[in-house]
Amino acid sequence: MKRFFTLIFCIVLFSCGVTVNYDYEKGTDFSQYKTYHYFDDMKTGLSELDSKRFFGVLDNALSAKGFTLSETPDFIIDIKSETYQSAQSSTVGFGVGTGGGGVSVGMPVGEGNMSRQIIFDFVDGKTQQLIWQAISSEPNLPENTPDAREAQFRAVVMKVLDGFPPKK
Repeated sequence: MKRFFTLIFCIVLFSCGVTVNYDYEKGTDFSQYKTYHYFDDMKTGLSELDSKRFFGVLDNALSAKGFTLSETPDFIIDIKSETYQSAQSSTVGFGVGTGGGGVSVGMPVGEGNMSRQIIFDFVDGKTQQLIWQAISSEPNLPENTPDAREAQFRAVVMKVLDGFPPKK
C-alpha cells in the first residue's frame, strides 16, 4: 500500500512540470485509427531498461483509450528522446565601483537540471504521412529508482495522450 501511495505522489509531483506541444494534420479523420504498431528501426535515445518501462506504460495507456497493437496497424508510432542539461538559473554577482561607475560580474552557482524532451510521431499506416505529433518537455528528471522513472514516464504519456486524438 505504501508503494501505491508513493507512486501516486510521484505522478502528481512530476506531472506538474511536464509540458506538451501538439500538432496534427487538419482534416484527418482520427476516428478511423483503431490499431497501432511501432517503427522497427526506432532510435529512442532511451536505455534498454527505460525503453521497456516507457513502452509498457505507452501500450497500457493506448489500450485504455481503445487502441490495439497490431501487425497491420492503422498508424505507426515513432519515439525520439533527448536528455540535456538545462542552463543554470542562479548566479551570484560581485561588484566593484567608485563614485561614478563600477563593474559587476555574475558567476553561476550550482549546475543546471537534467531535462528530457520526447517526440511522439504518429504516422498513417497506409500513406506513411505524419498525422499527429506531440513534443513533451520534462524540466527535471526523476531520481534514479525504477519506480520513480516509471512514474515519470506514466505522467508524460498520460499528458501526451490527453491530446490524442485531437479534440474538435
